[in-house]
Amino acid sequence: MRLEKVDLNLFVVFDAIYREGSITKASIALNLTQPGVSNALSRLRKAFDDPLFVRTSLGMQPTPVADNLIIDVRRALALLGRSIDVNTRFDPAISERTFRIGMNDLAASLILPDLQQRISADARHVAVACYYRDRSAATEDLRTGAIDLLIDSPEVNAKEFDHLILGRLEYVVACQKNHALAGKSLPLSDYLAGRHLHVSSRRSGRGQVDVALHALGQRRNVSMRVQHYWLAARIIETTDLFWTLPELLANVLSVETYRLPFAVEPLRWHLYWHKNADRDPANLWIRQLVLEVATEKLHHQ
Repeated sequence: MRLEKVDLNLFVVFDAIYREGSITKASIALNLTQPGVSNALSRLRKAFDDPLFVRTSLGMQPTPVADNLIIDVRRALALLGRSIDVNTRFDPAISERTFRIGMNDLAASLILPDLQQRISADARHVAVACYYRDRSAATEDLRTGAIDLLIDSPEVNAKEFDHLILGRLEYVVACQKNHALAGKSLPLSDYLAGRHLHVSSRRSGRGQVDVALHALGQRRNVSMRVQHYWLAARIIETTDLFWTLPELLANVLSVETYRLPFAVEPLRWHLYWHKNADRDPANLWIRQLVLEVATEKLHHQ
């Protein structure tokens, strides 16, 4: 297969089908007809002599060939996109761009409402898509251009990314209002004797609280582990579990709160973008808005 004989738009369709898992959803995302997307897929299948996607009850599942292609395709599309965007004029008032930002549900709940207000004021046709996967997948998305920005902890470490500090969130302990210890002090002994709820995007591994306890030679009993902060908020209001969470979130929940009986490093958020997008006017515009909103939220706790 010779590159000069391949329509590069086919790879845009390939990426959309891979991302959406559906020809219908891919056609909507690309503003194309379903027959147009199906025809593009047919041409790709012929070019690679492989089905690429197999229809299942879970949607269009990629074949091993498609899985091998996607990383290089996304890198190539991102490079082409950045080459087109760099040093071009970005006018938010007329732009119809969708900015994709990786962040967890806590960051999204704090940042997106005010971010949307600012966007609506000056850029009514600009859209924002937010989602979060585990850290390695999210950083790969940033690397390939699948997302424009990533909000995460300082553990993200890649030479091709630039970043700035958004802020820090101090931890407190929370439990339901009618907990047996509600209204009393919370010494370390009671904290360790209790059962705990832990939020992490990872399937396993220690959090900052567990690292701090390990340094003291202690360990807590984590009875439940979930990925989302607002799910945890529902759980903590109706169970006898303790939850060590950012104070900013605890302040808006109907829970009993305590100061932590030991020192824990605060949760730190950084804003990351690819160095290739550093001078991209569109990326600069959206990250400046995110910085302004985050600064207002996190520095006035």
